[in-house]
Amino acid sequence: MNKTITIKNIIEVTNGKLICGDENLICEKFSKDTRELNKGEVYVGIQGENFNGSTLYEEAFQKGAIACLLQNVEISKDILAKYPKATIVIVENTVKALQELAEYKRSLYNIPVVAITGSVGKTSTKDMVASVLSKKFKVLKTMGNYNNEIGMPLTILGLTDEEIMVLEMGMNSFGEISKLSKIAKPDVAVITNIGTAHIGMLRFKGKHIKSKARNIRGLKPKWKNSYKL
Repeated sequence: MNKTITIKNIIEVTNGKLICGDENLICEKFSKDTRELNKGEVYVGIQGENFNGSTLYEEAFQKGAIACLLQNVEISKDILAKYPKATIVIVENTVKALQELAEYKRSLYNIPVVAITGSVGKTSTKDMVASVLSKKFKVLKTMGNYNNEIGMPLTILGLTDEEIMVLEMGMNSFGEISKLSKIAKPDVAVITNIGTAHIGMLRFKGKHIKSKARNIRGLKPKWKNSYKL
């Protein structure tokens, strides 16, 4: 059964503010890139180091976005008049809001989740696991490189009637795996290999190992045993 998210849910979960639009609007698909956005999706304006994707809301509406989730922008009365059917929610931080929504969506589904991380072999392992499971179940798996603090939540938000999720978790900073695991709440955690690849800002391999191992932290209680990481 497809458990949908409405604008009202988004406002409640993210502590957002409805600027205009319909709070009962159903939001089934989310996109962070106006270049790839499809008609009927919700546009999430991500703020980077050198740009604020939230300023592209007009382009999103022109491409058929049904709503926009934005931060750090002022919406003029002229814009509201230009797009009378627009739905706009302002949040403090769109990345955090995306993660909160993904955690909420995950809570609506009582399905198994396999989380895969490691220095090498994540993608191939994810594809193999998903391929085997798909022989019997409908599987949602991480597409492309959607394995970080933005990509993994977007993957979860794409969940509809799948029976199992296979999620790849990447890492660029200490604590990122722990955060992703908390969102995904995996039933099974797979660590492929731990080396120095993509060690990023961690600097020391010991810290890298500890961070990868934190994949276990989000495991459901029956699987945790007594690990202290």
